[in-house]
Amino acid sequence: MLRSTLAQVGSPVYSVAWGPDSEQILYACGKQIIIKPLAPSAKSTQWKGHDGLIMKVDWSSVNNHIVSGAEDRKYKVWDSYGRLLFASHPHHYPIMSVAWSPNGEMFAVGAFNTLRLCDKSGWCYSLDKPNTGSIYSLDWSRDSTLVAGGCGNGHVIFAGVVNQTIEWKHLVVTLQEEKVLLVEDVVNNTKDQLEFRDRVVKMSLGWDHLVVTTSSQCLIYSTSNWNTPLIFDLKGLTTSAILLAKKLFLIVDSVQGLSVYSYEGRMICSPKYSGIRTDSLNVNNIAVSSDTLVLVDSRDSRAYHVFDVNTGRELTDKPLYHSQELMLVALDQYGNTNERCLGFVDKNNDLFLIQIRHSNPLTKLKKLGGMVTTLMWHDTTNMLSALQDGRFTVWYYPRAVYIDTELLPQSKVFKDAGEFGKNPQIVSFLGHHCTLRRSDGSLVSTAVSPYPQSYKTTCLKQAGMMLFDSVDL
Repeated sequence: MLRSTLAQVGSPVYSVAWGPDSEQILYACGKQIIIKPLAPSAKSTQWKGHDGLIMKVDWSSVNNHIVSGAEDRKYKVWDSYGRLLFASHPHHYPIMSVAWSPNGEMFAVGAFNTLRLCDKSGWCYSLDKPNTGSIYSLDWSRDSTLVAGGCGNGHVIFAGVVNQTIEWKHLVVTLQEEKVLLVEDVVNNTKDQLEFRDRVVKMSLGWDHLVVTTSSQCLIYSTSNWNTPLIFDLKGLTTSAILLAKKLFLIVDSVQGLSVYSYEGRMICSPKYSGIRTDSLNVNNIAVSSDTLVLVDSRDSRAYHVFDVNTGRELTDKPLYHSQELMLVALDQYGNTNERCLGFVDKNNDLFLIQIRHSNPLTKLKKLGGMVTTLMWHDTTNMLSALQDGRFTVWYYPRAVYIDTELLPQSKVFKDAGEFGKNPQIVSFLGHHCTLRRSDGSLVSTAVSPYPQSYKTTCLKQAGMMLFDSVDL
């Protein structure tokens, strides 16, 4: 039974997709992309998406980005405001299908005898040329490891995601097959092959540990011993993200929710709040350290919840609110628990710092800068890196903003980001190097001098010794 007519247009609508909050409809009409709210009085958002007829659109509920494909032989990635984030080069044939993976990390593109796997930022992981005719429809498995396509020759094509690679210091881990990982130590020139009974769903490497989730288990490896992992069973089958901290790690399951574990395999807590939508959680709206967890509210991204990971309880009676929507959050990993700092970027691309465990955190909210697109904390110090207004910026001691704002400019260094290309993303900040991924998918490393941070640490130690000497025992 027809419930209502949302829109009447003068040309065919070839593709429709629900918005992340199920309160909006995305559809393509001719060359236009339209976002239509379900509320009768709300205004639609519309923009020209392509130079040819748009055949398919999809909207990710996790990263809130839109992907479109058209007869102009291009696919494009947009944000929810219609701003273009990526446009591909023209292909040989029209793009007939696009589909986001459930975890929001990648999407698939189908055309005539063509199947592409692309990163969420747009660059291409792989290109296959199956003899299938045009691929008219694509759909993913819930764990984002398999994609199926309906083909013009009447067949259904299935493809699995392999050859994913993660790096940490001198270790490189590659998913060779759906049940096999290869671990390479580039310093000692050794290789270890890890085999699993079930398909690998997610993996994460850092803090001297490799955490792997399969369709039924979680395995925790120490980087000093690849032979005897700690193993425990998982209730959920749809791990969408694994976030590591120094003493613990967080598993995000789109069905079961959040679970915090120690590296000994002991479950510490399962934090949650009223109205949480686990299918919208991703690495951009979650931040975790060894003592604190921050979650951006899935209903109102201006709000964020702060948890103590040892108890799983919220530290405040109500969520904290910012004036604008939060796009990216990150917690520092070093220092005193009571001085734990959260850095976040809002909708206006402004970067803020807040002492999240202060008795009144909002009084400790300070702005560090504007035009910021990505940020990351150092692994063993309180240095903060970011891409700011076309420059790579490092704050050696961002907490100086709480002492004297005039000291803040003297505690940071700049480097022109032109060599990193358009819209680079910071991947890691370890030791004396920061690694960035360019828009074409390539990795670029830049050196960061350790001396200002070392000098600050030495001065603090000397100040402590002088204070100790001045006390009459």
